[in-house]
Amino acid sequence: MPRIAIRHGRLGDPGPGDPPASAGLTFGVEEEFLLLDPATGATLPRAAAILAADPPLPPGATLHRELRATQVETATGVCTGARQLRDQLVRNRKALADAARWHGAVVASAGTPVLSGPSTSENQGGRFGDIDRLYRGMVTDYEACGCHVHVGIPDVETAVAVMNHLRPWLPSLLALSVNSPFDHGRDTGYGSWRAVQQSRFPGAGIPPYFPDSGAYRAEVRRLVECGALVDESMSFWLLRPSTSFPTLEFRVADVASTVDEAVLQAVLSRALVRRALAELAEGVAPPELSGQVAAAALWAAARDGIDGDGVHPVRARRLPAWQLVDELVTHVAPALDDTGDRDLVAILLERLRRDGSGARRQRKAVTAGLPALLATLTHRA
Repeated sequence: MPRIAIRHGRLGDPGPGDPPASAGLTFGVEEEFLLLDPATGATLPRAAAILAADPPLPPGATLHRELRATQVETATGVCTGARQLRDQLVRNRKALADAARWHGAVVASAGTPVLSGPSTSENQGGRFGDIDRLYRGMVTDYEACGCHVHVGIPDVETAVAVMNHLRPWLPSLLALSVNSPFDHGRDTGYGSWRAVQQSRFPGAGIPPYFPDSGAYRAEVRRLVECGALVDESMSFWLLRPSTSFPTLEFRVADVASTVDEAVLQAVLSRALVRRALAELAEGVAPPELSGQVAAAALWAAARDGIDGDGVHPVRARRLPAWQLVDELVTHVAPALDDTGDRDLVAILLERLRRDGSGARRQRKAVTAGLPALLATLTHRA
């Protein structure tokens, strides 16, 4: 969950014949979804029944509970190619949708609900209970859903070094993903209200620069000792080394409106990692960032997504969001060529330019009524 790392990196275990994690080669995706009442469009607490149904998933894929009973999460197995990843995402979404239908719910791909049910809070034990007790009203109705991308990196030292190189690109990944304009029936005016909700947690946002993995671990321990985090497997940074898998985890994006948009996030994230690995091998230093400018860039991306101006985190100036996206694609072009993904990225970006962001599509659907809204939120391709 990109919003509040309740559990760190629950990527599905490797399936039969899956490769081990390899630096910048393997990847996988976790997707968090909302459960809705098809009659009203409001969130519906049916997660326990759907999880108990144990729907059939592809080899290596898994299904998990989330913080609130109105949410569920799927995770792919370990993948090496965009086509393999897309196939698993399609099959995961279909299996989950079929199971939800049996229990009177529909599965929605939205970063926040358009309408919330009467109550999404329940008494919980274990780690979820610890989170409820620590963050209190901040998580009582916290139904934010994200798309997490894991990219294979075998050791934490390399993961932290790569993370330093990727910090400037996180706002553009968020801008491409915005899919949460509503909050309790209100249009917030933001493309990603999920990102705004997430920003309220201690230490949220673009991670700081860390000279090595020891400094990274020390900072996490410090936040735990300050009472800001439940334990050392939690952080609110939008990029972090997984404590459960040999991966670097991107937690910046809203859950994707469509499978292809999730694939776009995964392919760009992997390309960023591959480019950073190449820069490390060449001795290229990571760019310097102002923490305040980086926060402004993330805020601008959450507000307008791809439909307005963003902020260049390094040059500290406003630029059209699509110009920033184009710069990202140019930056990772050699990595996209290595994996054969350049044409795919061009096609998917052109589709986004034509159709608009998930947030724009949600707003359009709301004005057309509940059937149009549900059709938009449950579209899988």
